[in-house]
Amino acid sequence: MKNRPVRAAMAAAKAILTALLAVCFAFACLLTTAEAQERPRRTLLDMLFGSSEPDIPEQQPAPRRTIRPHKRVAPPPRQVVVAQPETPPEIPKLPDAKTILVVGDFLAGGLGDGLGDAFSTSPGVVVQTRSTVASGLVRQDYYNWPQQLPAMMDQLKPALVVVMIGANDRQQMTGDGLNEKFGTDPWYLAYEERVEQFGKLVTSRHIPLLWVGLPPFGSSQMTADAVKLNQIYQSQVASIGGEFIDIWDGFTDENGAFIVTGSDINGQQVRLRTADGINLTAAGKRKVAFYVEKPTRRLLGDQASPDITRLDTGNQLPAEQVNLPATEMEKITRTQPVSLSDPNLDGGAQLLGGTPAQTSVSESPRDLLVEKGQMAPAPTGRVDDYRLPTPDTPVDNSAK
Repeated sequence: MKNRPVRAAMAAAKAILTALLAVCFAFACLLTTAEAQERPRRTLLDMLFGSSEPDIPEQQPAPRRTIRPHKRVAPPPRQVVVAQPETPPEIPKLPDAKTILVVGDFLAGGLGDGLGDAFSTSPGVVVQTRSTVASGLVRQDYYNWPQQLPAMMDQLKPALVVVMIGANDRQQMTGDGLNEKFGTDPWYLAYEERVEQFGKLVTSRHIPLLWVGLPPFGSSQMTADAVKLNQIYQSQVASIGGEFIDIWDGFTDENGAFIVTGSDINGQQVRLRTADGINLTAAGKRKVAFYVEKPTRRLLGDQASPDITRLDTGNQLPAEQVNLPATEMEKITRTQPVSLSDPNLDGGAQLLGGTPAQTSVSESPRDLLVEKGQMAPAPTGRVDDYRLPTPDTPVDNSAK
């Protein structure tokens, strides 16, 4: 009886030990199965002759690298070099250079800038611009051009006067007993008189007068008024011996409509007018001056040439002619040098190809085919000669 507890304890210990062994065996089986799945199964030939595949060593995981963020270094600031436009060297003017006086409103100021560029290389011409932005021939209480122009001409002694005015004259005319609204018949009659009187201030002194017309504007109403004013300028200036310069086509398209962008003096497409549709850009100012440049050079002659310093050699004689006798000196024929900028050298007012084409007496094959539907017969023996040979037709036996 006393040994029963001991036996029971031993039986329990034995059961526990058996359970532990079963657990260890099961765990070992699991490990063996995992290794067998990872490694290929060995066949009988592998066990007898050995495996043909080399044992692949177990790859160890690569150690982790700690990536430290690099400190970003700001690049040095780039030095941007802006190319400055090359300014042409200023050519000194001659002491006896002729003066072109440009007068008028804000458009005349732009015209003066353009003429200054046009004659910048001409030492014999000086451009003087006297313009008042909001002036005109209507509001003489604001700026009286008939009073100011004679004083300007007395001071500058111009060889030529260029007028561009009228953009500010679309308003009521007052003074001298007048109180007329713009656009009425009395207003236009009074304005014609003022234009004529203003132009006579120049022509009465026997000074050439160039009156530049108005360009079209962005406003259709302003454009219509500019057309009427240009008609007045053209008729009145011609009656007093001046010359009217029409610039209208240079600022319109082929349909006569106002344009902002158009061809400059070199034929390149540029912006000619500002966003308001009234003022001119630098290219537009130069284009207006382009219309005035040719008659100006015609009136000033050789004085407007860039080669005036080389052409002015009338008082100098070659060294071999200094000691010639008087009888031989009389035989020397002196001719006036020809300026490269002479307007007559480009054909004057006649365009290239303006002469009528020469007419042919006989009709060409092209005229027969196009106008009459007749085709000239093919030469004998050509591939398109389908005529039957006649007894008189020579036979070519070279191909036989």
